[in-house]
Parts: sequence; C-alpha cells; structure tokens
Amino acid sequence: MARGTQGFARHVRLTDPERYQEIFKTGKKVRHPFMGIIALASGLEHPRLGLAVSRKVSRKAVVRNKIKRRIREYFRREQARLRPLDYVVVAYPDAVRADPEAFTEALASLSHKICRLCAKP
Repeated sequence: MARGTQGFARHVRLTDPERYQEIFKTGKKVRHPFMGIIALASGLEHPRLGLAVSRKVSRKAVVRNKIKRRIREYFRREQARLRPLDYVVVAYPDAVRADPEAFTEALASLSHKICRLCAKP
C-alpha cells in the first residue's frame, strides 16, 4: 500500500477533472453549514470520493489538510455502507470551527441524506 493512503485505496478517489465537472453540473446536492455533498451515479460497484477544500475555507494548508483527513477517514470507515456513487464533499469556512464530533455527525447526516436522495428515481 502506498504511503499516505492509510487503507483508503486509490481506486476509490476521484481524480479526473472532467468527472468533477460532470458531478458539479448534474449531481444531486445536500448542504450543511459545515459542508455540502454532491453525488452522481458512477456505474461502478464501489463508492468514490472527491474533495473540494479551497483556500476560502482557510488560508492555512495545515487546516485544509486536517479537514480532508477527517472526511477521508469517515468515508474509509463507512464505504461498505455507502451506495456506489461518486461523492464530492465541498467544505465551507464553518468547518474550521467545528469540533470533531459535530463535524462527523454532519458528515454522517449528509451522507445518509444524499444516499436516500440518489436512491429515488
């Protein structure tokens, strides 16, 4: 396993810029003050995760990377329970001030909402 992946396989990450654009344009969205999740069917048998944590969230890379690690860890633990969709998590500036428990609860709530939303025809 490559260093830095910590059990989160590379094939479950979104890396294609065109796919990000497609998800942002046509995906279903749910929002919370800390973050939003946009999801789109992928046609694969496993979920994939993309992250969008801009400098508007925090000018400090250390802070942005901490937010990304929290999101990746949640998806690593929950990926067996998630629908096989492409997810893009967009962090908002309020995520910086969120305590870890509230942040994880918000992420769990949003992921359940987006799964239910995408299950509807």
